Amino acid sequence: MPTLSEVARHAGVTPATVSNVLRNRGRVGATTRQRVLDAVAALGYRPHLAARALAEGRAPTLALMVSSIANPFYPEFALAVERAARTRGQFLIICNTNEDPLSGRAYLDQIAGTLSEGVLVTNANLDFADLHATEARGTPVVLCMWERPNEPPGLPCVAVDFRLAGELAGTHLLELGHRRIGAIVGSKASGIHAARYQGFVDALRAAGAPKGRVKHAPDTIQGGYTATRALLEADPKLTAIFATNDLPALGAMHAAADLGLNVPGDLSVVGITDIQLARESRPALTTVAVPTVEVAGLAVSLLRELIESSYGQAGRGAAKVPMLVSSAPQLVVRASTGAPRLR
Repeated sequence: MPTLSEVARHAGVTPATVSNVLRNRGRVGATTRQRVLDAVAALGYRPHLAARALAEGRAPTLALMVSSIANPFYPEFALAVERAARTRGQFLIICNTNEDPLSGRAYLDQIAGTLSEGVLVTNANLDFADLHATEARGTPVVLCMWERPNEPPGLPCVAVDFRLAGELAGTHLLELGHRRIGAIVGSKASGIHAARYQGFVDALRAAGAPKGRVKHAPDTIQGGYTATRALLEADPKLTAIFATNDLPALGAMHAAADLGLNVPGDLSVVGITDIQLARESRPALTTVAVPTVEVAGLAVSLLRELIESSYGQAGRGAAKVPMLVSSAPQLVVRASTGAPRLR
């Protein structure tokens, strides 16, 4: 593999000039720049990213921590983050913790500040103490999709009003005429989906509607399937299901089909997020869309600002912890919801 020095000799310039051309730094004349680029192409030179990171004390990559790459939301979000990072000349490392805090800590210890100069974190079940420790070592951390804008987490973040998302879903079902509504929450009662469920409950309370039955279940299609069967067994007269995420909502539709129920004729179903599967299911899923691409762009921009302002320093010091709030979630009405009918 050709080296940077060989490219310099081929182009008749110094290694520093080659480095400046490849990094788009310094003042290099157009003729010299083209001569360097021609030499790079002729020799097939490729920069050694790890060596560059060691030499410069900073990495050309960002890291994205996700809880489960098997969840379709995370690949979609990772794609949006990767595009935002590439527009800023950086690469993306995706770290799948598989919902294991120990795996997340290992990623932070081994990647943050070495292979990546900043870390983006989704719902990866990471201990905040580990994230603060990463900050203290000089590697900025940004939380993505923080679900409670009214409760800042003490770390830089991009927040989405998920309480509003739950309220929009509940209001939609109420406006269709539903009053017997079951809920599937894809986390524990105090877990990450608590704000979504609270918004749903707030909508019911404002309309004077009964709270209805609720099941806490894994945030999966199977979790939604099992929870829906349990809800309908406990109350066969339910006319609608609200799920705090799209995967359990899809599971609810699968359960309805296996029970011989028509969606939405016998059972309306609404979710939150608007993943691609929601659009491609049959019937297509009514859901509350969150601004995934916008959040990705905001998160990368915020992380870059932190890197450029505090890189090499031990944490934030006395700086105010930034929080950006995305645009509001939007209800997307599709074929899985309709007016209730008696059965």
